[in-house]
Amino acid sequence: MDTTQELAAFLRARRERLDPDDFDLPSRRQARRTPGLRREEVAELAGVSTDYVVRLEQGRGLRPSADVVEALARALRLASGERAYLFNLARQRPRNADKLATTAAPSLARLVADLSPLPAMLMNHRYDILAWNGEMAGLLLDFDTLPPSQRNSMWLCLMHPKVRELYVDRERVVREGVAHLRAAWAAYPEDQALTDLIAEFIAHDEEFARLWAERDIKVNGRGHKVLRHPDIGVIAVDFEVLMPLQDPDQRLVIYRAADDDSQSALDRLCAHPRDRKP
Repeated sequence: MDTTQELAAFLRARRERLDPDDFDLPSRRQARRTPGLRREEVAELAGVSTDYVVRLEQGRGLRPSADVVEALARALRLASGERAYLFNLARQRPRNADKLATTAAPSLARLVADLSPLPAMLMNHRYDILAWNGEMAGLLLDFDTLPPSQRNSMWLCLMHPKVRELYVDRERVVREGVAHLRAAWAAYPEDQALTDLIAEFIAHDEEFARLWAERDIKVNGRGHKVLRHPDIGVIAVDFEVLMPLQDPDQRLVIYRAADDDSQSALDRLCAHPRDRKP
């Protein structure tokens, strides 16, 4: 596919489908000969020159910046999927600062509960824990006893005494967590809360500071962990991390027993699950 020509065609098609009556535009005497907005109107809404819009729609080899692509997406009132398509055609990466999840999407919170008896939780890219079910709370920690600022799986692994002793291969878990945070830091450079969190870890945890300096990058979509639970003993789990298309900043984490003995241990634990609270 010629992305330059597709970008031009896509901009024209989306401009022509818009109803001028839906916009607060100055009235013009000249009658409209084609449907949709005029190029100069799109240019005005996007804060760029009319000539620039003309050249884009003619496929004359321009590569708009991320800021211009965002302005065009707003001017053309693109849906989220259309916005992503426009960014891909322009070979730019959208800014994510306005899309960061700090609370669980209601439908995803219900899904976490419905996944019972599988331990499940919902996190964002910072490792903030947004929702969980009783099985996950029973397996890891009763998150409801923590203040929201401490409901972060990386913080818990580094700072919480119980969680520090939970993982049999804790060094690998921490190393992979640090590598994930570095990847997230690059993907969300405008997320000041993430930058502050990393700075806190570097200042207060020598292990994190050492691993951060190694600049490893790793994002695990699935994996294996062995936990040393105080009530049910050693349990091995496989995990999957799923990213919902509608809420790409949220990650659904699901644990499953990795062997028969671990399944029996999970069954005993799940016989008395703790209540899930988002």
